Amino acid sequence: MIPPVSEPSTPRKIRFNAFDMNCVAHQSPGLWRHPDDRSWDYNTIDYWVDLARLLETGGFDGLFIADVLGTYDVYAGNDEAAIRQGAQIPVNDPLLLVSAMAHATEHLGFGVTTGTGFEHPYPFARRLSTLDHLTRGRIGWNVVTGYLPAAARNMGADDQLEHDERYNQADEYLTVLYKLWEGSWERDAVLRDRGAGIFADPARVHHIGHRGKHFTVPGIHLSEPSPQGSPVIYQAGASPRGRRFAAENAEAIFVAAPTKAILRDVVRKVRDELVLAGRDPYDAKIYTLLTIITDSTPEAARAKAAEYQSYASAEGALVFMSGWMGIDLASYEIDEPIGNVHSNAIQSAVAAFQQASDTGEEWRVRDIAAWGGIGGMGPVLIGSGDEVAEALQDWVTETDVDGFNVAYAVTPGSFEDIITHVVPALERRGLYDRAYIPGTLRHKLFERGDLLPGNHRGSTYRVGAVNSTIDDSIRDTNRLAGAGSGASGPRSTADATPGNLR
Repeated sequence: MIPPVSEPSTPRKIRFNAFDMNCVAHQSPGLWRHPDDRSWDYNTIDYWVDLARLLETGGFDGLFIADVLGTYDVYAGNDEAAIRQGAQIPVNDPLLLVSAMAHATEHLGFGVTTGTGFEHPYPFARRLSTLDHLTRGRIGWNVVTGYLPAAARNMGADDQLEHDERYNQADEYLTVLYKLWEGSWERDAVLRDRGAGIFADPARVHHIGHRGKHFTVPGIHLSEPSPQGSPVIYQAGASPRGRRFAAENAEAIFVAAPTKAILRDVVRKVRDELVLAGRDPYDAKIYTLLTIITDSTPEAARAKAAEYQSYASAEGALVFMSGWMGIDLASYEIDEPIGNVHSNAIQSAVAAFQQASDTGEEWRVRDIAAWGGIGGMGPVLIGSGDEVAEALQDWVTETDVDGFNVAYAVTPGSFEDIITHVVPALERRGLYDRAYIPGTLRHKLFERGDLLPGNHRGSTYRVGAVNSTIDDSIRDTNRLAGAGSGASGPRSTADATPGNLR
């Protein structure tokens, strides 16, 4: 049954995530050369602890840490330009940063990125449960299927799986994790009964008995129940298959669009998919990629933006765009339009830039390089705190997005500027709340408890759940075929007919 649409209250509070990566040039290649940028300090714990404390003073929902397991080598067919520009290489592991930042903060959430293609779900489940314990329930996982061919080659494959097949494999990966996180240990399995000498009740700890196409995991989860059970699930898929995956699993969805018109369409499609998955259209927070350059006056902000632009690297931008789009932009003339292409990388990136021009004119390689010099695939807002606050309100009103995944031009300066100039302007408008709600990351986002809600796919694997007695192989096969949401059974009869399968 499709739930009724529950419109958010107005005015809607604007939400911020900080977008960073355990590397030098994350979204703005070349800006590491700016004297105010500290991204080159990425391999010290002080950088990350200082950043986490700063973000918490600004009331950010969390720090979202991107990652890739591979190099950007689509541009010119090699990774030389990426290495030269420091374009997300060198890059360190994101998970190892979290414990120190959590210890230094009380409320800030942490979204860490890892891929489903290169690590077995059994040890990964323990790593995330460990972080959920150590952060007292402030961990989220950004599920990525991977898109860089170099990552696949270095793990023994010729290339990534085809786009949709990567999501099929990720579906089973999530199934294993949900069984471990939700269905192995009952919440009251740990007794700590000193008198009886029983730490945990074996009758309340269950072997998951998973046997699937990609993974066989017969045993129990290695960790006792953590504050959230399953971490908050983040996801960034925007292709049709990616949206379906996100609608079934994600609680925070990251998108990127160069214009409001494109973003409005993306958000609408995501909310529609949430309904088709048996969830409320606002059961996931949608954050869009954005970079903000601000100062005390409009003139100072524009001068700052011009200075930043002078450090931007066109070559670095094309390295990133080639990797994201799956197109070797070095093979095009600088003024050549990108044309209609099929990509095995991020399909939404290709689609966005094929329709980004306000005049209808197709974008050229030169346009892509200029756009990507600061902020990657997202737009850049430039202005005083009040100007930016007004623009952010317009973006939320016109697109129905919940908040912004804020990339930096320089770090931590871009975040400091937002907290100094934009956050107070939003607060004056009643659009931002710097105070945190006590509790886990999931409760902070939705104010409905620490655990996955009953209409989420993962909750069906919980011991005693309504659908927990359904044979897993039947349920998973049906869901992979598109017959049901995996959370609330099949859709309507009409939706389940072969002609309507997605």
